Amino acid sequence: MRPSLLDPLFAAVTTLDGVGPKVAGLLQTLLVRPGQSLRVRDLLFHLPSGLIDRRRREEILSAGQSSIVTLTVRIDRHVAPGRAQAGAPYRVYAQDDTGEIALTYFRAKSAWMENLFPIGETMLVSGKVEWFNGRAQMVHPDFVATLAEAETLSLVEPIYPLTAGLSGKVLRRAIGQALERMPDVAEWIEPSVVRRQTFPSLKASLARLHDPADAVDLDPASPPARRLAYDEFLANQLALALARQTMKGRSGRALRGDGTRLAALKKALPFTLTEGQTGAIGEILADMESPERMLRLLQGDVGAGKTVVALMAIARAAEAGVQSVLLAPTEILARQHAAGLAELCARAGITLDLLTGRDTGRKRAEKLERIGSGETNVVVGTHALFQDSVAYRDLGLVIVDEQHRFGVHQRLQLAEKGDRPDLLVMTATPIPRTLVLAAFGDMDVSRLAGKPAGRKPIATVALAEERLPDIVQRIGSAIEAGDRVYWVCPLVEESEKSDLTAAEERASVLRQFFGDRVGLVHGRMKGEEKDAAMAAFKEGRTAIIVATTVIEVGVDVPDASIIVIEHAERFGLSQLHQLRGRVGRGEKPSACVLLYRPPLGETATARLKIMRETEDGFRIAEEDLKLRGEGDLLGTQQSGMPFFRLARLEHHADLMEVARDDARLILATDPALTSDRGQALRTLLYLFGKDEAIRLLRSG
Repeated sequence: MRPSLLDPLFAAVTTLDGVGPKVAGLLQTLLVRPGQSLRVRDLLFHLPSGLIDRRRREEILSAGQSSIVTLTVRIDRHVAPGRAQAGAPYRVYAQDDTGEIALTYFRAKSAWMENLFPIGETMLVSGKVEWFNGRAQMVHPDFVATLAEAETLSLVEPIYPLTAGLSGKVLRRAIGQALERMPDVAEWIEPSVVRRQTFPSLKASLARLHDPADAVDLDPASPPARRLAYDEFLANQLALALARQTMKGRSGRALRGDGTRLAALKKALPFTLTEGQTGAIGEILADMESPERMLRLLQGDVGAGKTVVALMAIARAAEAGVQSVLLAPTEILARQHAAGLAELCARAGITLDLLTGRDTGRKRAEKLERIGSGETNVVVGTHALFQDSVAYRDLGLVIVDEQHRFGVHQRLQLAEKGDRPDLLVMTATPIPRTLVLAAFGDMDVSRLAGKPAGRKPIATVALAEERLPDIVQRIGSAIEAGDRVYWVCPLVEESEKSDLTAAEERASVLRQFFGDRVGLVHGRMKGEEKDAAMAAFKEGRTAIIVATTVIEVGVDVPDASIIVIEHAERFGLSQLHQLRGRVGRGEKPSACVLLYRPPLGETATARLKIMRETEDGFRIAEEDLKLRGEGDLLGTQQSGMPFFRLARLEHHADLMEVARDDARLILATDPALTSDRGQALRTLLYLFGKDEAIRLLRSG
């Protein structure tokens, strides 16, 4: 049960004065994601993005164009529009020692204006100044007070992110009421952390951030901002630690083997394993041999050879007499995994089946029979592998590829399948350390650094789009020499046209030069069409494949040695790196051409510079976090990555590890959160919407 002292914060926003259905609808759009219910608490977590300081006074003559200024002026005269001038503004002329300004109002009543601006009164006015023909005017000042009134008013005003139709005044009033409802809650942060970080209480932190005395209060490095970031991280890490406790608490099985299939597999490999691969395999096999369930993330850079590491785990499972599944995010990748693994599995005596939504009728029935009888050692497919109709004889290992596409609850669901299976998840997206902790704090992490032997460096160049004719000419020579080319079309802004249109247009232009040697693949094609287009490219029937970002993850064509990325300035660094990883997989030297439309902004310039400097995906991920913040690093909305409101990873990353260590420590000493501090931590979980974690406490 949610503690009753939080009830005022979980009331509907319409219980606040001045918040009717219309304003509530605007707040819903502004404050929460689609489908979430809006609560008073959400107003508290909507922090100012800046402030207006009206304590600093300017003079009329030196007031800048379009900047908000505060002037001390004497009211001189009123000029009301005549009856014949419908729609003309009402002007009040005021002056200081340097000049005159017109305070301009539309549709204003004379009596109201004369009351607001008494002639001869000295007043404070604040707003944007505009200059026309050497004359200053301020349209609808946003602050007006006599000098005596100004003494009693706050002259520092927080500025909040808004949505169309919602005024700052209405929002500030609602937030003020929400602050009045904030109860005194018991401290949930470890006392030594509070002392070391000089954290104020939660209530004091919220009050200071919503009523800043100075710009320094809103700095992400200020103690109130860091306090709220830590609370959010602690709720996140505690929820993950509870998920880990639940998973590990349901003990697993020790999967041991005689090493015969592992040895056969190593012998069948056409290359030697890298040091990174050997280390990761060692960690995974040790996990599998332990009676505790494996819960491990295998993080590899593009082309670091994760699949081979996964295959070794599959071989050990087969030796132990249990089945494995390899889950891919898309059917195209599931087919590719199956094709790539089939020969190696056969040589190591491991039976493999591919099961996708396309299998129907008798063919599907035969596969299900082999899986149910245990004749199949490893099944490759998409989430269809976990439909009720698929029954395993003894599922002991679940491997998930491209894990960042779904979150911790899906991990717990997967763990329910089979007989307490071990779980290995893999990602080819190098993720910054702080984001790994945020999304995978429940998991042990193996990191595959470096590339397999034989991988060639990729020459990366950035060219302005007017060089397009040169690139087309250069590609013509390359495909005559037997090279194959990816041509990636941009994420087009919706207001212009879809990325599909961009890809179709680019394909038709390239076909004028290269005819039917140009293929096209995009996200709206049916599975069979995509497969056919990729197969034609892989087999060399087409030499250029024009694609939307559908080819970003995992598609493997060793003969492709050039990738052209149009409008590279619109992509994030991590995505550019993923796309570049589609080449450099074969014997030939490879190139990546980043086509951009000048002029470039500061962030885009920095991105393209980093791409030219390094191929190290982990460095690229850290730089991406600095340039963009975590908000869109992996397309947070779709990725299963947590969404932080108060914490900003680019500023508060150091607090994440403190929160992780604290969460694990408290659960080691108080696993059911029944102590005084444990009860306070339950309040924290409710406040930050981690109710699922509380349910884990009850079910565990």
